[in-house]
Formats: sequence, C-alpha cells, structure tokens
Amino acid sequence: MQVEADRGFGDLKGRQCCFSVFVVQQLQETPAELPAAALERVLELRSGFEGYGALSLARRQSLVRQCRERLHALRQAQRPVLAVAPPRLRLVQAGAETASPTGNLQFDADTPLAEIRGVGPKTASRLAQLGLLLVRDLVHYYPRDYLDYANLVRICGLEPGRTATIVATVRRSHAFASPRNPNLSILELHLVDCTGKIRVSRFFAGQRFSSPGWLKTQQRQFPPGATVAVSGLVKETPYGPAFQDPLMEVLESPQAPVRSETIGRLLPVYGLTEGLGADRLRQVVEAVLPLVRHWPDPLPEALRRSQGLVTRAEALSGIHAPADQEQLQASRRRLVFDEFLLLQLGLAQRRRQLSQRPAPPLALPSGGEGLVQRFLALLPFALTGAQERVLAEIRADLARPQPMARLVQGDVGSGKTVVALASLLTAIEAGCQGALMAPTEVLAEQHYRKLAEWLNQLHVRSALLTGSTPAPRRRGLLEDLVNGQLQLLVGTHALLEDPVQFDRLGLVVVDEQHRFGVRQRNRLLAKGLQPHLLTMTATPIPRTLALSVHGDLDVSQIDALPPGRQPIRTHLIKASQRQQAYGLIREQIALGQRAYVVLPLVEESDKLDLRSAVEVHRQLSEEEFPDLRVGLLHGRLNSADKQAAIGAFASGETQVLVSTTVVEVGVDVPEASVMVIEHAERFGLAQLHQLRGRVGRGAAASHCLLINDSSNVLARQRLEVLVRSSDGFEIAEMDLRLRGPGQVLGTRQSGLPDLALASLTDDGEVLELARTVAQEITQADPDLQAHPGLALALAEQRRRQMDQAARLN
Repeated sequence: MQVEADRGFGDLKGRQCCFSVFVVQQLQETPAELPAAALERVLELRSGFEGYGALSLARRQSLVRQCRERLHALRQAQRPVLAVAPPRLRLVQAGAETASPTGNLQFDADTPLAEIRGVGPKTASRLAQLGLLLVRDLVHYYPRDYLDYANLVRICGLEPGRTATIVATVRRSHAFASPRNPNLSILELHLVDCTGKIRVSRFFAGQRFSSPGWLKTQQRQFPPGATVAVSGLVKETPYGPAFQDPLMEVLESPQAPVRSETIGRLLPVYGLTEGLGADRLRQVVEAVLPLVRHWPDPLPEALRRSQGLVTRAEALSGIHAPADQEQLQASRRRLVFDEFLLLQLGLAQRRRQLSQRPAPPLALPSGGEGLVQRFLALLPFALTGAQERVLAEIRADLARPQPMARLVQGDVGSGKTVVALASLLTAIEAGCQGALMAPTEVLAEQHYRKLAEWLNQLHVRSALLTGSTPAPRRRGLLEDLVNGQLQLLVGTHALLEDPVQFDRLGLVVVDEQHRFGVRQRNRLLAKGLQPHLLTMTATPIPRTLALSVHGDLDVSQIDALPPGRQPIRTHLIKASQRQQAYGLIREQIALGQRAYVVLPLVEESDKLDLRSAVEVHRQLSEEEFPDLRVGLLHGRLNSADKQAAIGAFASGETQVLVSTTVVEVGVDVPEASVMVIEHAERFGLAQLHQLRGRVGRGAAASHCLLINDSSNVLARQRLEVLVRSSDGFEIAEMDLRLRGPGQVLGTRQSGLPDLALASLTDDGEVLELARTVAQEITQADPDLQAHPGLALALAEQRRRQMDQAARLN
C-alpha cells in the first residue's frame, strides 16, 4: 500500500502481477484466526480493487487510504489485551484543612446561613431563592446527581459518554494561539500510559490568554516526563476517545497525592439559581458539613445496628461528599430509610388516633329481610364472589365501635357502586345517615340518578347537593339533613362546606379517592360523631404508592369483573389512519352502538398544536358524520348542559359524543362500544385505562383506538403497554415507573408525602423494611416516649408540612 501511494497510484506492475490483482489475491486467502469483525471490514473493499484499473485517481487514493486504515484496525484488534490494573490515585481528604478552623462548630441546625463564616449576605440571599435559609435546609438540600471522577481507568479503557480519571505521563506539550481565531488559545498535551496514548486539549477564550509569555508559562507547567491526573467527560472523536474540557493537575511524583478537590472524586451536582455557581454552592455545603457530627441521631443505636445502617452524621456527610460509590449507596439507604420510617410512623399514629375515637357500631339485626337483602333482590344479577367478599369485610368493620377506614380498589366496571350502596344501606338500616361524595358534578349526578332508581323502590329518602344546586332547594335540603328526614346525601365538594350539618352521620363513601386530598377527607369526617369511612378508586394504585399515601387505610380489592363483560380490543394507530377510526364508528353505529371521541383540550391553544374538542365536534358534525347526531361534552359547560349532553348520548338521541376527560370517571352507557382517543400520548396510562373503561359495559364487542401523533419512541412504547394489557395494576405499576408518583395521583394536594431523596419506584424494598420497623415501634411504644429522637423528628416534619400548607393556602 505504501509503495503504491509513493508511486502515484498507477496500479504498480510487479514481476508476476500488478498491484490490484495482488491485493485481490491476498484478500481471497485470509487466515481464519483473525478477528472476524475487523477482517470483514477489510474484505468489503475487495470488489473495489477488482475494478481498480478503471477508477479515477481520486477514487484510487480513497480506496488505498481506506484499506490502510482498516488493516491498521485489524492489527490493533489482533493484539492480545493485557489485563492492566486501573491506576492508583491518592486523595487529600476533602475539607480536612478547613474543617476545624472555620469557627462554625458553635452553630446548630437552626442557625441562619447568613451567620455562617464564609457565606456572606449576597450568597445567603441567593441561597434563600432556593428556599435555603437555615443550616438544616442546606444540609438536607441533597445533590440531584454526581460526576463520577472517581472512575479511575487506563487510557485503553476510556468509554465515550462516561466521566473518568486517568493518570498518565506527558510525552509532549504545546501551547499556541489558534491560527483561525486570535482570541482563542489552546494547550495541547500528548499523554501516554502502559496501555496507550491520548491527546488532551484545553481551550482558553480571551485576548489575555494569547500573549507569548502566558503560553510559555502554561507549557512549562506540563513538562515532558511529568505525571498528570486528568478528569472529565470522555467523548468520541475521529481520532478515538478524547476528554471534553478536562480538569488537570501535575503530581509532584507518581505516588504523590492529588490536591484538587474535584479530580478523582465523586463530585455532587446541585440544583442552582441565577448568580450561584456550582463551585460556590459546594464550598458553602463543605463549610457546614462539620456541624452534622454534633447532631443527635434520631434512631436508637440498637435499631440502627440491627438494620445495618450507618449513623445519621455519616449519611449526611456521605451524601454530599462521598469517597466512593459504596459510601454513597450506604448514605443514601440510611436517609431513604429515615424518610420512609417517619412517613410510616405518621400514618400509624394517624390510624391509631382514628381507632381510639368512638364510632357508632352499625350492626344489622339478625333475621328478617332488611334493606340490604331487599336491595340485592332488586338487582338483575348476582354479586360476584369478589363483591361478596369485600362487602363482608366492610360489614364486619361497620359492626365495630371503632371507625372503619377502608379503601376499595376495583378495576373499571368491577361493580364498586353496588358494594358502596349496600354499605350505605347498612348504615341507614342501623338508624344513621349516609353520604356519598364524588369529585365532579357529572359523576355526582350520574351516581344520584342511578341510586335513585333503587332507593325509591326501597323508600329511602335521598338528595343531590352540588355547587349548582339552587339556593331555595339547598335550604330545604339542609333542614331535612339536620332533622334527620334525609337519609342519604350524594354530592361533590359542596358537602365539605360549613352549613352542611348532619343529624347522625354514620358512613361516608368517597368515590375516586385519588381526586381528594387528605385534608378534604378529614373535613368531611369531622361532620359526624366519628363516621365510618369507605373510599373507592378505579385507578389501581401500585403497592408502594398505596403504602405511602393510604397507609392509614385497610385495602380491599374487587379483582373479578361481572360475568358477560366483553374484553375491549385496543389498537394503536397513527394520525394518518384516522379515517379507519371513523369507518369503525360508522360501522358500529349501524349496528345500534354508540361512540366516544376524547380529546385533551376544550378549545384550540396557541401554545399547543393539538386538536380541540370544539374544533373536532364541528368537523365531525359537518364533514365526517353530517347524517349522524354528534354531541359535545367538556368541563366548561354548566351543570345542566353537561347533564343534557350525557342524557342525550345515553338515550341514543346523539350517537357520537365528542368529549374531554370529563368522561374519565363514572359515565355509564352500556350501548357505547367505540372509544377513539386523540393525542393519546398526552395522557397517563392509568388515565387512558380509565377512559377505555367507558366502553365494554354492554354485551357487544368493544374497541378502543389510540391515535398517537408523536414520533417519540418512548411515547409509543408506553402506549403499547395498554394495547398489550388490560390489567389495571400492571398498567398503574408501569405508569408509576414512567411518570412518577405525582403524575399518577394527580396534584400535590393528593396527600403525597414530600420525599426529598426516596423514590417510590426504586426504593420499594426500603419502604417495606421501614413499614415493618414502624409497626414494631408503634406496637411497643405508641406515643414514642422511648424514642425521643423519632418523636422530635416527627414533630419537626409535621411543623414543616403545616408551614408549607399555610404558604400554599
């Protein structure tokens, strides 16, 4: 190859054959022991050399160059890989020189940061923008990530995309001004170790760096033969792996320690604000870290040792300045355990306080045909085994003198409403009143209309109270409620208002539990002696989330669908296949069925390029289905218009209903067999599963079509979970993993715990452990008198939550 290049690429003539024929022969006689992948790339060039004589000079040059490069790669791949240990690097203990002389040790956790030496008023005001006012706030401001400069490797082991540190010898150094940009100077080092060589460059922008004197000084700092430690992000270049803007330090000798506080270490990365740099925040954290050694540990020593946990002080130091990955994981585990333990202790105490209050035991007289038996006789179907089991659990709870607190989970269409009404009738028969609370007016009205059909036959007086109930009707209704003539009240958040007073409230049923905050739930409970509480949700809640948000509730599960329910066929289609969806709607309507079309927006938005309900309603009624009646339902309609839209669809007056997610819960039309969801990628999986549950309520086969406009691969994978599975719990678990707990439950108001470090998706095992420990502590020491540290930490957490709630309000 070299000789052919030197002679001008003229297809050199040898004694037996010319250059190109010789190369083709050699490429046909390759030995089998060469590395397969690298060899394959060389053999790909054979056809080029077979027509070498007919190629232009430029094509011949390119072919020879490619062949030389690939032969070089083949030789490199053939070399035996030597097992070389990673380099060693001695570190000066971070902060060792500054730990004691700061004069900060006299301060405690509640000291304002402005009083800490080395912080200053300007830095303190910038820290305040992050909500960091006291030493305690800063110590609990955990890093969101780490740069792993502790990953020590040899040059041959550098991987593009990872941070790493190498220790190598300078072979050559050169500092010069860029020929293209006089304001840019470049320091270039050629480094070697026992496994390879690498070129490292650092760039300096600004005229002051381009003077010959400054460049010479830089070059002298890295003389040939010097040992250098280099840390940074490794990137791929045409010349192999290289460092991007690395940190470098010359070591006094190969065994000398590195003095830098960043090179070779795990470097914490914090959330920042304008005017506060990463290095400055790390300095401030380092200044207060020595204080944590003097803070008491809330966990008793015996408990800490039995769970294999490090001390609180070690954990706080290790999370901000870890020596290695092992210390970081041990520190994180301890702090996550603390967060979960306080959460579970708080829930256990709330549960205990609830159980100590007296509640009316709602036991039914034995024998005779009671309200519940008469109600069950009215049903056109028998209860499933799952419904009967859950109803028995509820009735056993109601018969006790302690208030029931139970969560009933059941997939869409599993028959929770029937179980709830049977429970309410139990309370009414025992001489108490019942309340059923729903999150939206649409759902409250739907519940009321459904229940009224049965209650009128049972001669039970019921009423509906929502925000849009007229004032005269409301006054009469509240009077009937106070004097006990009204036995069952169905409503929305209006039930929480102060004028609503019951005569003898025995049972509160809250539908779609995740839509209500814990505080709202507690306000309603305060209206009775101490009513029993039954909450229901069709959004399956993963176990970790149920333990952390509803840990004060017993959980029952209706895990079987009523017989005769048809499985829903779910398909994922592109926006360009929308006409297929419209064809299916027309086909099903011809069979006497009805269809939903669901959209994320009510009206067009300037910010989001999404189809809106109003626009699609106009398009379907005027262009696609001019011969059909198309209804429109969204949250901005007043209550009467919403009810009219649902009524028209339920009666068959309209065959297609264009809606926003108002239909997500509770709208029950057995004839609806098609659900088309536009912009499906904009919804959570659990929400899509809820929407899908609006069809498949009759005997006909049902279809759900998800229209995905996004080209995002992750969005498509997420939606395919729904196509593949109809198990609400599998879908909810996946939703939690993909979108996080706040999104799964809805808003902050859902009562989700404030977890600074713990993750409900990744730390399930630590949550289970903390729950077990919390139960043991509560059983042995319910008032935490023997655990003063935990009692103090719990009180402090409650105070912070109350302050936060006050700020939010």
